[in-house]
Amino acid sequence: MKILVQKFGGTSVSTEERRERAAAKVLGAVSENYAVVAVVSAMGRAGDPYATDTLIKLATDINKEITARELDLLMSCGEVISGAVLAATLQNHGLRATLLTGGQAGIITTAEHGEARILRVNPKEILRELKAGRVVVVTGFQGVSEDGAVTTLGRGGSDTSAAALGVALNAEAVDIYTDVEGVMTADPRIVQDARILDVVTYNDVAHLAHEGAKVIHPRAVEIAMRQNMPLRVKSTFSDAPGTLVTNDQPNRAVGADMFEDRLITGIAHMPQVTQITIDISGDRDKPRIVRQIFKSMALAGISVDFISTQLDAVRYTVKDELASKAAEVLQNMNITPKLLSGCAIISLVGGGITDAPGVMADIAEVLAERDIEILQSADSHTTIWVLVKGTHLTEAARMLHGKFINPQ
Repeated sequence: MKILVQKFGGTSVSTEERRERAAAKVLGAVSENYAVVAVVSAMGRAGDPYATDTLIKLATDINKEITARELDLLMSCGEVISGAVLAATLQNHGLRATLLTGGQAGIITTAEHGEARILRVNPKEILRELKAGRVVVVTGFQGVSEDGAVTTLGRGGSDTSAAALGVALNAEAVDIYTDVEGVMTADPRIVQDARILDVVTYNDVAHLAHEGAKVIHPRAVEIAMRQNMPLRVKSTFSDAPGTLVTNDQPNRAVGADMFEDRLITGIAHMPQVTQITIDISGDRDKPRIVRQIFKSMALAGISVDFISTQLDAVRYTVKDELASKAAEVLQNMNITPKLLSGCAIISLVGGGITDAPGVMADIAEVLAERDIEILQSADSHTTIWVLVKGTHLTEAARMLHGKFINPQ
């Protein structure tokens, strides 16, 4: 039995017309003799009647302190609704389709409501339905803890559900259907000549996702990577081949873009961050103050990024909406921070960066030509990050894309 997992995002199931498009993808796979597992997200986005954010608002408008257990039960309803409606659509096309919740599908998770992790998947019920000739629709984003409580997997959790099911079922592939035609070299909303990558490594796409590219959740990539499960990112609304995510290079046409030859695979960005700078030049016990700074952020529930510690200063970033809270925590420690809000982190990702000299020099040169100041920078084997003012984001991303990905 050849099994194919197809995951449909919220925009793919938000209207009758779009559900028909999703159904056509399932029908196409069935016609190719695949046993299909269709994983669904909640319908639409914030403001749509059954979207996850809409359901959350329904409860938090009444009680902002609603318990995580009850909130998980509420949020899980969105996928149940979209799953039942897609199953009905498939049945209307003559397919024998059945709906399973995450728990019924055998997804067992940790007990952390709202951010549960998948412990294991027991797919016996899915296999029983597939062997009976049914298409199995599974609610994404959810599972059950070992004591039977409904849990959710956090933002992007339906991708994670699909990848975990693909691995557990030893599927041929996991197809992630969305409203774009694949993983792109940059956000096309700000870089008009961004293009679709035909093939990309797990490592590169995971880094792009972590750094702001929202086409696939990095946790899903990590799960697939462990078992070398092929992922394909496609559009529900076209027949474009999409992007294959793998570590194996299939036979490519002459002249095709081979990922091993790329210096930079793609450029991601994260806007609306605040740079926090703390002068520690006069502190005699610098390790102590640094430790206290980051411990205080953690205790306050503030996630920090882009950390740079030097002899005279500590710098890091937080989301703009957390900047006031971070400043208040520091002021309570008798620390006066310098805040620069409205910044953006630009990330250049690519395995070709490893051992390639002069990449940072080229970045600095390109940005200097347009008088774009680099406020902070860092690098790893596969990623170089630069912090710029938010007003420079679009121009900086376009210039760097033109230099490294689409040179003229």
